[in-house]
Amino acid sequence: MKAFEANFDGLVGPTHNYSGLSFGNVASQNNQANASNPKLAARQGLAKMKALHDMGMYQGVLAPQERPDIFTLRRLGFTGSDAEVLAAAAKQAPRILAACCSASSMWTANAATVSPSADTADGRVHFTPANLTNKFHRSIEHETTGRILQATFNDDQHFAHHPALPGVEHFGDEGAANHTRFCHEYGEAGVEFFVYGRSAFDGSRPEPKKYPARHTLEASEAVARSHGLSAKGVVYAQQNPDVIDAGVFHNDVIAVGNRDVLFCHEQAFLDQAAVKQQLTDAMGGRFHVVEVPTSRVSVQDAVQSYLFNSQLLSLPDGRTLLVIPDECRQNDAVWSYLSDLKEGDSPIDELQVFDLKQSMSNGGGPACLRLRVAMNETELNAFNQSTRMNESLFAALNDWVECHYRDRLLESDLADPQLLMESRTALDELTQILDLGSVYPFQRV
Repeated sequence: MKAFEANFDGLVGPTHNYSGLSFGNVASQNNQANASNPKLAARQGLAKMKALHDMGMYQGVLAPQERPDIFTLRRLGFTGSDAEVLAAAAKQAPRILAACCSASSMWTANAATVSPSADTADGRVHFTPANLTNKFHRSIEHETTGRILQATFNDDQHFAHHPALPGVEHFGDEGAANHTRFCHEYGEAGVEFFVYGRSAFDGSRPEPKKYPARHTLEASEAVARSHGLSAKGVVYAQQNPDVIDAGVFHNDVIAVGNRDVLFCHEQAFLDQAAVKQQLTDAMGGRFHVVEVPTSRVSVQDAVQSYLFNSQLLSLPDGRTLLVIPDECRQNDAVWSYLSDLKEGDSPIDELQVFDLKQSMSNGGGPACLRLRVAMNETELNAFNQSTRMNESLFAALNDWVECHYRDRLLESDLADPQLLMESRTALDELTQILDLGSVYPFQRV
């Protein structure tokens, strides 16, 4: 049966803001004092979704989190009405309040790890929400993420949902941002590539010194076991600790892959030659590596431009498309390399530039915004079709954003009880548009 890759992009939430919450994410830290534009952020994301849909790609939508997260604030000891909880948190613990207002779930590359049915023992598509334990503002996402995924992929005959791994650093799991699936055809058994930053139980292995390694080998192994993957269909690789210390907080900041192509920087992995050989062998010798040399693009330029946080896509006509942020065009070294790549003998046929400045300012490019789900024709018809991008959904979501989102937000606005009301009203309406049911805490009390 023919299979396809679908991209499910995360909607930007109404509290999209720049609070500098993510240590190790250079963009997040650098833009902390700036005002955000939630309305523009959501529109930029929707424009990318619609453009890929118009190219013939399968495109879906994932809902954001409920923010501000009053439930978590109450768990942390803040009491009274919702407005009183916000006021107390703003006065006593403003950084915690900012964390509980983060719209980082827009980056659905961190939502979960997905294994298609062609790879799994029971022939179902498997989902494990990432626990994201390294950052408090992200560690509070996975329960709601799991409910959203279950409401989106809502047929137990075809989809299997697992709980997040134990929420401790030994099993730090950052989801698909550190996971790539290679294959020759989407419907055939492939090779699942897990990239980790450190080993939690083997202190002799190298690890970064400046910034945290957010993902462990042990987490990757646990997900592979849960999903019923065969040993011959899995490759594990350690991310280069030096590039983590240079600001490469996830593998998808330094490498991206699709089908039988890996596009990566020459410093992406520890013992890179061995990693390339493992992948080539696992793919039966039919594998292409496009390796960008440091002499052309430095790690710093890669981080600043998000060259590798791009989407590598197979278009319906067979061409391979690289979707990049506009920042790549603004970086002379990166744009020079890409211009040569397009004209040269490369498996990458075409470039498409998108303006995603609102996301980029918080440290997330095109690849961060999407979760990849390979599905056969039956599975494509089995997921919640109300979440599938089309002309009417695009129009409805743009109208929804226009109605409910602000066009300017500062960290000081997060304590505004009106923002909480606006956000809940918006999300309640969204669950109806996407036919999700009651996925948010405020809907379940």
